[in-house]
Amino acid sequence: MTKLQLDSYLQIAQEAVQAAGKVVRPYFRQLLLHADVKSDESPVTQADRESEQVIRSILQKETPDFGIIGEEYGVNNTSSKFQWVVDPIDGTRAFITGRPMFGILIALLYEGKPVLGIIDQPITNERWIGVQGKPSQFISQLGGKIGTRSCSELRFAEASCTAPEILESSPNHHWKRVYHNVKRVSWGGDCYAYGLLALGQLDLIMECGNKIWDWAALVPIIEGAGGCITDWQGNDLNLHSKETVLALGDPKLKQYVVDLLNKD
Repeated sequence: MTKLQLDSYLQIAQEAVQAAGKVVRPYFRQLLLHADVKSDESPVTQADRESEQVIRSILQKETPDFGIIGEEYGVNNTSSKFQWVVDPIDGTRAFITGRPMFGILIALLYEGKPVLGIIDQPITNERWIGVQGKPSQFISQLGGKIGTRSCSELRFAEASCTAPEILESSPNHHWKRVYHNVKRVSWGGDCYAYGLLALGQLDLIMECGNKIWDWAALVPIIEGAGGCITDWQGNDLNLHSKETVLALGDPKLKQYVVDLLNKD
């Protein structure tokens, strides 16, 4: 896969995420927006469904030989080395309660590993872009500059997680060792929090129960901003990863946090 190919795929992904934003924006803060409950008890709205439909339509048209893994409409063409990964609204709970702490996620996997990712916030018009081997980009009129910050000790870390119940239901309760030793923990944010980590606003995010569409787009963005993102054992995330995610702005903290999570 060449740099020219990646640039071409990025252009396609940006076209798709731009079209999805046009679908999502009219539904935001609509009081009559109905949310169904899926089998995993997570909510889904018509905005989620339409967003994924328009994204899939563009991706299938432009890259018909690629597979697609989508949260709402499943998987097709699993034999391809290239797999698009789509989360049409990451943070549906925030979306249906009128909070702009959600994002549209598109990633591209090559042989099971993320090589391209976009977080798009269509209400605030912020976009994070990550491409393997390149510095990440941040497009916004609200301020902020791409790049994680130095945080050599856990006691200075600003930490985050989407919700406490995510961690309470995890099989490994050693996460408490980590979150009891950071400077502060803030809750909420979904993919938006990872974008803030890539801007140096947060230092650590630890979550459990994440599906591939929740994290695939985040990997190139965080790595291209100077951070690291792995599972709780410190392994790189790929198509076969389990459901734990650990993101750090300063990779120097990685081994210490992984040891806290795994040593009895």
